Order: sequence, then C-alpha cells, then structure tokens
Amino acid sequence: MSSVDGVLLLDKPPGVTSNAALQRVKRLLGAKKAGHVGTLDPMASGLLPICLGEATKFSGFMLAADKGYVADVLLGSTSTTGDAEGEITAHATVDITRDSLESALVQFRGDIMQTPPIYSALKRNGKPLYAYARAGETVEIQPRPVSIRAITLNDFQPPAFRMTVRCSKGTYIRVLAEDIGRVLGCGGMLTGLRRDGVGGYDLSAAVALDVLESLPVEQRRLHLMPVDSLVTTLPVLTLDCAAAHFIATGRRVPMTGATGLHRLYGVDSRFLGLGEVLSGELIPKRLMSGISGGFEPAGAVSQATKMA
Repeated sequence: MSSVDGVLLLDKPPGVTSNAALQRVKRLLGAKKAGHVGTLDPMASGLLPICLGEATKFSGFMLAADKGYVADVLLGSTSTTGDAEGEITAHATVDITRDSLESALVQFRGDIMQTPPIYSALKRNGKPLYAYARAGETVEIQPRPVSIRAITLNDFQPPAFRMTVRCSKGTYIRVLAEDIGRVLGCGGMLTGLRRDGVGGYDLSAAVALDVLESLPVEQRRLHLMPVDSLVTTLPVLTLDCAAAHFIATGRRVPMTGATGLHRLYGVDSRFLGLGEVLSGELIPKRLMSGISGGFEPAGAVSQATKMA
C-alpha cells in the first residue's frame, strides 16, 4: 500500500462501530496506518475524524478537543445502558413543562461531575467496564470532572426533547440524558445522537461511507484534510533552510521569543512537525517523516521568523 497521509472527516452512519468504520476507510484509501479521534457508540452517527499515515502522530491533540452533539432524549423511561439499545428498566409519568426542562438544563452548564456508565470501554484493572456489566459484577465507578460549554433546548414534544451540547472530552451524553431525567424526577434515556463537531472540524466537510465507496481511489483521497489541520490551535514558526535542516535531523537550534509548543514550517510552507521553545532553544518534538531532504545545511543557524 502507498503512503496516504491526512485526515478524513467521516460522517459515520448509525449501526456501525467506530472501529469498523475505521477499517473500511483504511481499506478504501489504501492506507498503511489509521486511527480515529473520539469513539462514537454504534447507535450514534456523525463526525468521526480518521487519521491516516503521518496524521496518526498528531491525533492526540484532537482527542482533547471539545465535541458538539445533537441529542434526542426520551423522558419517563430508563434503560440498563442509558440509551435505547439497553433493556428498559422503568417507566414513569411525564408531567414536565418547557420552562421546567429549561431550568433543568441550566443546572448542567459549566463544570460538573459525571459518573461514567458501566456500559463503556473505560478500563478497570485492564478490563473494560462493559465486561464487568455483562458478567453481572458490581464495580465502583468514581465521578470525574467534565465541562458542558453550552446546552440548548432545540425542540420539546413531551415526553421527548432534542438538545444541542458542546462539551469537553470524556463527556457521556447518555449519562447527561439520564442525569437530566433524574433532576426532573421522571428519568430519561438517550434515543438518538449525532456528533456535529470535533475541535475545529464540523460536518460540513465530512463524507459518508457510501459516498466514499462509490468514488475511485484517487477521488477518495481528495477528501483528505492536511495533517497540520490537527494542530491549528498551536502557534506557527517558519524556519529558514538552515534551521529547518537542523530540526529535520533531530538537532536543536537557538530560539528566543514565546516559549511552548509550536507547529513548524519550512520557507516552502511545508509542514515539518512540532517543536518546543524552551530555555532559548527550539527542540524538535514530533516530526513528519522524510523531511530531512530539501534543506541546504549551513555553518551557522539563523533565527526562525515567527508568523502572525
């Protein structure tokens, strides 16, 4: 297989696991390496960024990004999994007004503590939580901090409602649905979920699996986003040929100015990777493969120029 580097924004269909979608994309584009950013449950649809080739080196920066969702919730019903895929455990009468629902949503805005669901891939002693659940074993799960940046009621047709949520990594929307139902005193569960944003990516540039499958290989690759789209939140340093040569060969160069992690480019606008400015030096941290060629070595290393 040839080298395929970049990020494919996939519009994952419901009923397909994130890993199954990843494997299909990897095969369709003929990539050697692939990994996805942020697992979507099989029931969920929407944005699943898939990193191919060199992009897998930088995927960790997107794992920490905020996510956006449109969620459908049914009040008055609870299930073993917190969503419609589980076994229904209780029914209750729903006598909720729009105002009371809006008031409940307000309580979840900001920094909150959330207990991950037992039916999840989080691991305890090297074993996923869902394995304990399926074996009927009880496991104590500690709540952890998450942040709900925004939560908005889109539609309310009792006993169901739709909301949009923008949240930090690690937030479980089905747990949020359960917790809202608990606050309202009637219970609730997730019946539909669509992710529409991951960091700076959104669904407008995403491609569906069936569309991707219908295209020739070369046209499929036209849907790839560049590798450096994963790190656009980092400041930029453009290196002259001498500095780029030293960095590309794993050596440090003198550097003053703002400290911290930067994305690095050559004068030809080629993305080189990431480097950290620390104690008057630029230290290579994570570099693209095969970048050592094309830069003229020089006896003296001049300063890189910082781009706005």
